[in-house]
Amino acid sequence: MVPKRDAKRTLQKASEVGFLDRDRKVLNRGEFVEVPVTCDLPGYKTIIQKDPLFYKRGPDLGLLLKDVLDSEKRDILPRGWSILGSVIVVKIDARLDEFELNIGDALLSMYPRCSCVLRDWGVEGKFREPKREVIAGRRAEGTENTETIVRENGVLFKLDAMKVMYSTGNLREKTRMSRLGGGEFVVDMFAGIGYFSIPMAVHSNPRHTLSIELNPTAYRYLEENVRLNQVDDVVEPRFGDCAKVAPIGVADRVIMGYVGTTDMYLEPGIRALRPGGVLHYHQTVPEWQYPLALETEVREAARVLGRRVLVLRRARVKKYSPGMLHAVLDARID
Repeated sequence: MVPKRDAKRTLQKASEVGFLDRDRKVLNRGEFVEVPVTCDLPGYKTIIQKDPLFYKRGPDLGLLLKDVLDSEKRDILPRGWSILGSVIVVKIDARLDEFELNIGDALLSMYPRCSCVLRDWGVEGKFREPKREVIAGRRAEGTENTETIVRENGVLFKLDAMKVMYSTGNLREKTRMSRLGGGEFVVDMFAGIGYFSIPMAVHSNPRHTLSIELNPTAYRYLEENVRLNQVDDVVEPRFGDCAKVAPIGVADRVIMGYVGTTDMYLEPGIRALRPGGVLHYHQTVPEWQYPLALETEVREAARVLGRRVLVLRRARVKKYSPGMLHAVLDARID
């Protein structure tokens, strides 16, 4: 329970650190507000809520399909899915192949505002593009209508969910980054559709952001999202390979928000920074090697360039796969 004047700040903090209980409603109690949390929020005293109000839960997927699937098959139904604007993206166990249409229709009935359901098979190719197919939903002008707008952290992202990846699992890190970079020259080396660049431009107003992207489809949406969010005066999209087109020695902050082969681009990323600039290095790493592997890669690249590293922060962004983490290292490069 916090005073009304502190409610907005407390809600934002609870959300950013992932402690906000989204099953319970925020309640006004006269001059105070009850902010529901899942565990103790640092800096606040937590009390047991006496009369909580819960949001009404939607129908259960297994319950909707009880007349179609036996109990054994209901046990392997997907437990979660992503909602990207008006598009639902779901992974389905191969043992349920013959029931994918039933699953798609059931999901649409759970979310009437959504227009289609995509079955997700993972990513493929040089640009790590999604491999998906439409299993339910309306069609527009004879084609699958999979273009949508995602609203997140006060920013609009237009994308085609069949062609562009969008992760909802790293919202905490994206929100944190959106509060940085005020007045700075920022280089976003793997800009995608603007995942980091645009929220930073909207919330922190950098002096200039150079957003580099090589995937033609993602680059087209990057340009469109810059216009959509009216940050044309801050964000400069640049098409090309960041190893070749990144500037040298001018950036106050470099974002390397890619994983898998990010280490191959560390030297161009470090060269882009002026002395004292900050590097945000994302990478996948085995859990048992975290965080040492990240630090080792950054220090080695800096050593080759005659630069020094001061580690500022290490964080786990999310689980990437069994035994693997998506992690981030923030470092000042002198």
